[in-house]
Amino acid sequence: MNVQTKLSRETDTQETVLVVGQPLERARVAMVLLHGRGGSAESMLPLVDELAHPHMAYLAPQAEGNSWYPYSFLAPIDRNEPELSAAMASVSAALDRLQESGIPPERTILLGFSQGACLALEYVARHARRYGGVAGLSGGLIGPEGMLRDYDGSLAGTPVFLGCSDVDPHIPTDRVLESADVLRHMGARVKMHLYSGMGHTVNSDELDAVRRMLRGLPAQ
Repeated sequence: MNVQTKLSRETDTQETVLVVGQPLERARVAMVLLHGRGGSAESMLPLVDELAHPHMAYLAPQAEGNSWYPYSFLAPIDRNEPELSAAMASVSAALDRLQESGIPPERTILLGFSQGACLALEYVARHARRYGGVAGLSGGLIGPEGMLRDYDGSLAGTPVFLGCSDVDPHIPTDRVLESADVLRHMGARVKMHLYSGMGHTVNSDELDAVRRMLRGLPAQ
């Protein structure tokens, strides 16, 4: 099935954002898609095909050099600066653009895979408020082991889904569990699933979890 052929498409070269789905002026809900290390905005389009929604705009920012930050997400925070702050600004710019188009964060889902999942989860922890949903596929909160997670604010019931392999070569299981606990403590409604032997990929059960999140979005 190739849903993408039914979607409008625009590339914003100034902001390096791929926009597909409903035009922003007509969309009622939105999704921000964050690619993994070595990936691209284009590489997220198969997820648009899988998660097609008749009233949704999809924004996929492109990381410079195809990486949101240079080192492992488990490295000390300052090692990944200033790139990490620039990545956070890219997410803020996408959300601001949606807000200006009449789509607030509570009608927007943030979805990331791998490095993009880490970015999405860390972003919402640092910018706590009610979002339409957050899907972290093969990722976790950013920073070294033992880091103090003293985030401010509340996620106010935001639905969050964390999906990851139990043998992911890049994402330790303990970090996924810690991320779930931290986000619950911040008021998110977290569902987490560790998949036996899956590897570093996305499976159909994870896509079903995101589809359920889509169905829960307020239309207006």
